[in-house]
Amino acid sequence: MKIIIAEDDPVSMRALRTVLEGLGHQVTAVANGVQAWAALQAETFAIVITDWMMPEMDGIELCRNIRARKNVPYTCVILLTAKQTREDRVQGLNAGADVFLTKPLDRSDLIARLQVAERILMLEQGNSPAKVRAA
Repeated sequence: MKIIIAEDDPVSMRALRTVLEGLGHQVTAVANGVQAWAALQAETFAIVITDWMMPEMDGIELCRNIRARKNVPYTCVILLTAKQTREDRVQGLNAGADVFLTKPLDRSDLIARLQVAERILMLEQGNSPAKVRAA
């Protein structure tokens, strides 16, 4: 699956990229929301994994921009952040994130959330997850 990561911390970006590529995903990594938004204008990504707090354009604004697009395939958004309060989760989900993950990243939690993202994308494409598994 094509995934774009927007993460301004190089260590976090590298770790996330390594996990995703190890799972067989095609990964593009950028350092902020502006770069992610530009990449999303140029090509289609199934999943966006974005940090919340970044320079130039934060993850919340990126989520809102993604959800405001018209006539494009659905993009699943995973918001990955150090923010952890209930209010933060509500704000992130209200901005358009499908999944809210907190740092430090837990590999097994990420894998489970990627499975959620895949189910969302299948449903958006009109496929039942049960039908896909049975095929």
